[in-house]
Amino acid sequence: MDIREMFEKRRALLSGHFLLSSGLHSDTYFQSALILQYPKDAQMLGEMLAAKILEHSIEADLVISPALGGIIIGQEVARALDIRAIWTEKAEGKSVLRRGFSARKGERAIVVEDVITTGLSSKEVMDSAAALGIKTVALLSLVDRSGGRASFEFPKFSLLCLDAKNYEPSSCPMCAAGGNPVKPGSRK
Repeated sequence: MDIREMFEKRRALLSGHFLLSSGLHSDTYFQSALILQYPKDAQMLGEMLAAKILEHSIEADLVISPALGGIIIGQEVARALDIRAIWTEKAEGKSVLRRGFSARKGERAIVVEDVITTGLSSKEVMDSAAALGIKTVALLSLVDRSGGRASFEFPKFSLLCLDAKNYEPSSCPMCAAGGNPVKPGSRK
């Protein structure tokens, strides 16, 4: 089964009028939590992403993910690679390590996300890591909604890459037609 079919089977690929955490509007929404609630699916997806790291001989000391969407898949990637997994949370508008998490200067991190749209939350995690002297060596995601346009200075791998239609609220055709977006995600 391919990844898109898996999202469709688990009713995790939605069509409608959505407000994304990036602030953009879209007619497509990926609700990864509906797949990741099944431990065997989460494990399989984590192993598939970890295989990309192994295939490219990328060495890493830890996985770091943004809360909330990246925690489960980050944990599964870390399990497959036998490295530790930590996550960032928002505090005063910034992504920071909390809950006693720490990392040593010079450690190499893989940032793991569930869905990338603009790459903003990934960049926030990387900035937080860099401030601690952690070097990001790769970015993994289940889905890259940017069609590959979200680019970084290190390898990026996704299990599903597609060019989802995203709109600035001021130029959203669904809003122009009188629609109101819904926000099914976790960030308010």
